Amino acid sequence: MSALRLAGLAGVAFAALAGCARQDSTSPSGASAAPRHAQLTREEFNQRAAAHFLPLFWREDSNHDGALEPNELAVLTGYPDSDLNRWIDQSGDFSNRFEDAYAALTQPEPPAKDPAEQARRSAVLAELAQGAPTLVQSDLRKDSAGEHAMVRHLLHAAELIERLYARQKGVLELEARIPAEDLASRALFHRNQSPFCEAPRTQADPGCSALAPRPARIVGLYPADIQQQGGFCMRLAQRPDAAALMDHFSIVSNGTAPGALVAMPYPSVYKEDMDSLAGTLELAAQSLGSEEPALVAYLRAAAQSFRTNDWEPADRAWVAMGGGASKWYLRVAPDEVYEDPCQWKAGFQLQLARINPQSLEWQQRLLPLKQAMEQTLAGLAGAPYAAREVQFKLPDFIDVVLNAGDARAPSGATVGESLPNWGPVAKSGGRTVVMTNLYTDPDSRARVAALESSVFCAATKARAGDPAHYSMLDSLLHETAHNLGPTQEYRIGGKTDDEVFGGTLASTLEELKAQNSSLFLASWLQGHGVLTAEDVAHFHYQSVSWAFGHISRGMYAPDGTPRNYSQLAAIQIGSFLESGALSWNAGSPAANGTDKGCLEVDFARLPAAVETLERKVLEIKAQGDKEGAERLRAKFVDAQDAFAALKASIAERWLRAPKATFVYSLLF
Repeated sequence: MSALRLAGLAGVAFAALAGCARQDSTSPSGASAAPRHAQLTREEFNQRAAAHFLPLFWREDSNHDGALEPNELAVLTGYPDSDLNRWIDQSGDFSNRFEDAYAALTQPEPPAKDPAEQARRSAVLAELAQGAPTLVQSDLRKDSAGEHAMVRHLLHAAELIERLYARQKGVLELEARIPAEDLASRALFHRNQSPFCEAPRTQADPGCSALAPRPARIVGLYPADIQQQGGFCMRLAQRPDAAALMDHFSIVSNGTAPGALVAMPYPSVYKEDMDSLAGTLELAAQSLGSEEPALVAYLRAAAQSFRTNDWEPADRAWVAMGGGASKWYLRVAPDEVYEDPCQWKAGFQLQLARINPQSLEWQQRLLPLKQAMEQTLAGLAGAPYAAREVQFKLPDFIDVVLNAGDARAPSGATVGESLPNWGPVAKSGGRTVVMTNLYTDPDSRARVAALESSVFCAATKARAGDPAHYSMLDSLLHETAHNLGPTQEYRIGGKTDDEVFGGTLASTLEELKAQNSSLFLASWLQGHGVLTAEDVAHFHYQSVSWAFGHISRGMYAPDGTPRNYSQLAAIQIGSFLESGALSWNAGSPAANGTDKGCLEVDFARLPAAVETLERKVLEIKAQGDKEGAERLRAKFVDAQDAFAALKASIAERWLRAPKATFVYSLLF
């Protein structure tokens, strides 16, 4: 909707979760020459620890001896055993609990006696193998005692957000049904925030589930009986009381009369959890005392909003935290709608981060140009849209500390976000942030480079540039574009984009507008002296690579819900191929010299192709042209043609490495 997500990659697949451990080397005399914890490589340890539902991560082999040392171990938040003292004893050495866990990781998993159960467990391991644990560690040791107390309260708030989000997804009671000894299934449930498999190779496997038998996908946002009927979202949207039922901060419940439905506000449905969360946020505010007044004001306002369901005061306090008013970034609220099959209901999320000082440089460069950007996009959109005075602030850059609820994805992550999505604060500009510390680790960068070499031709691969820099700039421009041109608050004939296009198509269109505008604005900034031609080529390379990751996920979730980013990526790549700015050279080797067939980017022609698509998408949004939007989707997303075969080829290559699954650790 208004968040930019990356389907990023890191780590390596582990094919031997249930296999034998690598043996230690020995000296000629037979004595062991290997250090203590050297039976597993770092990649093997991290993958197996994740599959055993352990809060352990081997950060780096800092002394390059191939052995895990206590000072190289990170203990992750959000697990039952997240206490560091459980794993490192008072002497600074590994505890007995750790030694037992390490020994278990080196042993093969005993097979299940029942063949069906063994098949399910194998599918669970195959699901987990498609994710690579990727650490986000934050050092808080120089922060004040009040800030430490605040963060600990927010860790508790994150647990409550996870509980609320589980209730929204309709899975809260399911986790207790997983046997305690079935560690892989518990790990799957924790990672995916549900029993369902989400990774590309296993999402359609009916036997892949953390529970046997696999439960039905019934979210907690609508009555179960209407969800079992096809097209229930469309039927709800056509009812006379549709506006109330589509309210973003309520669930739909059966009324007392037959066929009657009512919208029930979140605090009335989730009262106990939301009251507890409000109290926890107030404790976090109290712990800061006179420190961080803007953050304290937001914590108190957010606490009140969790009680009243009136999110405007919290949104205003949240926006006031930007622009250097606080060194912290916090968002705790119901925001995005991606996990709702109708894409109406806002999912609860919590994100804690620090402000990155790079924000100031880019704000100074782009701030004088934002109104000119609006004028340019309005000209492309055409009537009836007219340029308006834009009030939004340019993005803050943030370094993520913790994600919870809807902000914590099974794989990939949100790398930019413009919020709130609705209401007076959204109309006045809201606030935009770009996450800068994700996908910057060496493992992530190496894996993505290898995958790009399997798809791009050598001449195109040579234009890669610094992926971290240009990915960050892409996120920045994507989120800026959410505030330009016809936005989610723009009305056509008095109707919102949800009412005109339907929730799922409206979300895809808005994300397509933002992402394609990012590519368009890069060239536009070259014309204004902000970027060079080489910058734009590197930027466009990065954006095309970004699209491959989302195409590899498939166009639809297993329940048929459209994947917004996958579909926009397919529309972009398909459109650029049609224009000749991209070409598939079937007989040429890819940059890795192994794969046959590769994608060539004509960097001189791509800006014109981007502008053609930009005009089309903006016109569709400005005019409420639902048929035009559906034609784009039919042509580039759903058609079974040569482009569909090319998408499948790209996906096959891109799925050779697992996707990043971000895990979090805090140092106090």
